[in-house]
Amino acid sequence: MSENLRVDRNGAVLTVTFDRPTQHNAMTLDMWEGLHAACETADGDAGVKVLVLRGAGGRAFVSGTDITTFRDVHDGSDGIAYERRIARVLNRLEDVRVPTVAAVSGYCVGGGLAIAAVCDLRVATLSSRFGVPIARTLGNCLSMNTMSILVAQLGPARALDLLLRARLLEGVEAHAAGFVAELCDDDALDRTLGGVLDTLQSHAPLTMWASKVAVARLRRATLPDADDLVARVFGSEDFRRAVASFGSSGGRKPPTWTGE
Repeated sequence: MSENLRVDRNGAVLTVTFDRPTQHNAMTLDMWEGLHAACETADGDAGVKVLVLRGAGGRAFVSGTDITTFRDVHDGSDGIAYERRIARVLNRLEDVRVPTVAAVSGYCVGGGLAIAAVCDLRVATLSSRFGVPIARTLGNCLSMNTMSILVAQLGPARALDLLLRARLLEGVEAHAAGFVAELCDDDALDRTLGGVLDTLQSHAPLTMWASKVAVARLRRATLPDADDLVARVFGSEDFRRAVASFGSSGGRKPPTWTGE
């Protein structure tokens, strides 16, 4: 298990905490693998009735994958390998036998949005922000698997709005869109989450399991291949320059996009 990812059991609730608060809980590859292992833990313990995911520090749920990870992406094939690794974890989270709940406070962006979206329910604070601002940051793209998750939860129009305009949904907007199941004041996340967990633990486990599996099968039934899209974008000069600019000694410089 990653040192930046905590897994705690409290009664029938297993909680995964992304624990890199000074980096807004940006995911390392070890953290992605730790999340996969936590899903295995949840499924291997018959006493676990709910899996909760949350971020440490209150400023972010997860702010995406750590930018330094992309310094090892040198061409399209590396991009495909990276996205397949992420898809493996997201699909494993989707397949957890018990209800999964994302407890969101602060930024939930990039890979963090994908993690929250593949959970069954989302509880969030008013100050939470949701989005995928890669069109103005890294210039990469989503895999077809991740895109299908966002379209399934947000609809194609809203998903494209977030991607093309690189804007962030406020908590109120996300709740109105049905993406967030319960919206609460910033100091009421634990209390609101507790009510949701009590409800889930009181319901028929097989009914909830069958509902989860049915929704996952519907999402994956017609999932097309998109390796060509990932290869072109992750292999582009735009992407390489954007990643390099994050590590420049002079600080972050706005990318100049060329489409090449």
